[in-house]
Amino acid sequence: MADEHTSTQVWLYRIAQFVGIAVLALGGLYYLSKGLPTFNETRDEREAEALALVQSHPAIGASTILEAMQEHVRSMKEREQGVRLGAWRVHHVENDIYEIRVQLRDQSVRGQWFEREFIWRAHLGLKKVNAASLPADGVTPKAPDQEPQAAPQVN
Repeated sequence: MADEHTSTQVWLYRIAQFVGIAVLALGGLYYLSKGLPTFNETRDEREAEALALVQSHPAIGASTILEAMQEHVRSMKEREQGVRLGAWRVHHVENDIYEIRVQLRDQSVRGQWFEREFIWRAHLGLKKVNAASLPADGVTPKAPDQEPQAAPQVN
């Protein structure tokens, strides 16, 4: 009787092993049939380049935009006011132009929460950054005019 019970357990164990392996194999085949995930390394590199271009761009009151944002968060926390800097997001607009966004939530002295979205456009071909929102405009210095202005003629 004990012999019969042991052989049944071994037989059930082997069936469970077989079923487990079969489930794993079928899952693997299903995964392969749906296609392996594609990884667009070139686009990711360009997005990273656009993000680095914006974050390292000079800022008003700080050496870079990233430093200006971090300094604002630090000063708010120092005053014991609530603040949260969201994740930096990159979106490809067209050709060499990328849009970089970050949300900043901060709390006023009266306890009200304000949310601002900073948006910049990075042109990788020209290595140029432009503010594309009012909050971003307050952090980003104006680029000097490229063409010299002609002096008015006096007659």
